[in-house]
Amino acid sequence: MAEPPVAPGPPTVPNGIPLRDEEASLPNSERPELLIITGMSGAGRTRAAAALEDLDWYVVDNLPPRLLITFATMMRAGEGIPRLAAVVDVRSREFFAEMVSVIDQLRAMGMDYRIIFLEASDAELVRRFDAVRRPHPLQGDGRVLDGIATERTLLHSLKNRADVIIDTSSLSVHDLARKIRELVGEDDETPLHLTVMSFGFKYGIPLDADHVVDVRFLANPYWVAELRHLTGHDPHVRDYVLGLPGAVDFVDRYVAAIEPILSGYVHELKPYVTIAVGCTGGKHRSVAISEAIAERLRRTGQKIRTLHRDVGRE
Repeated sequence: MAEPPVAPGPPTVPNGIPLRDEEASLPNSERPELLIITGMSGAGRTRAAAALEDLDWYVVDNLPPRLLITFATMMRAGEGIPRLAAVVDVRSREFFAEMVSVIDQLRAMGMDYRIIFLEASDAELVRRFDAVRRPHPLQGDGRVLDGIATERTLLHSLKNRADVIIDTSSLSVHDLARKIRELVGEDDETPLHLTVMSFGFKYGIPLDADHVVDVRFLANPYWVAELRHLTGHDPHVRDYVLGLPGAVDFVDRYVAAIEPILSGYVHELKPYVTIAVGCTGGKHRSVAISEAIAERLRRTGQKIRTLHRDVGRE
């Protein structure tokens, strides 16, 4: 006699965590996921954690292993913590000995997780510790190499359980960030957060400016009586400024010059950029020109925020 059909159980994600009905309908990128970041001290755990934070993951650094289970139970899509990354390493000292048994518990509970193990050569790790002039956390009274050897022994079984091993010996911090983005299924390009700010030189250059544009070469509307009390937001001032010889040509050429720079920032994972446009008082020319620059950059597909720092000053 044929066996009766078995009713399908609840949908699961790759490592078996049961999904609620509303979670099962979500794309994989939106389902709850736990990443365990571990590996050798000096191999880039901090940079990997920062890359995940930039992608809106909830990141906990130096988490005692036994708390992984508590955090994992908080992971639910739409509530709690849907995407959790925990950095676990030998800094937790005696607690680290529990790591393998905790992973076994997670598996027994059906929790979905991935282990990312960061590795580097002895020579590169020694170079990095020498560069920051800090001791290895396990070297004690010995050499850095003694601490590295001890750590490799402690991490051997955990490395064997890793889903992904990344050797960072020849990677820059940006290369590592890109690998982390690839592992979590994010687009390679980081969205650019671009601010175009007007300011007055007499009040000082903005401290957070990445690029400073000086538009004091244009005639000042302040000396036109009917425009003095207005700002660059007013159509009369805007038309006056953009109608000055060379103004529109300057805006067009500046945008053409800045576009490859912005593309480079995206490639180098620099997501926040401020362009500061200055005139004498920050009320007329800089406001009109910064709005014109922002408008042309929007046409290229950039998302722009405009800010006018000194418009309200007396």
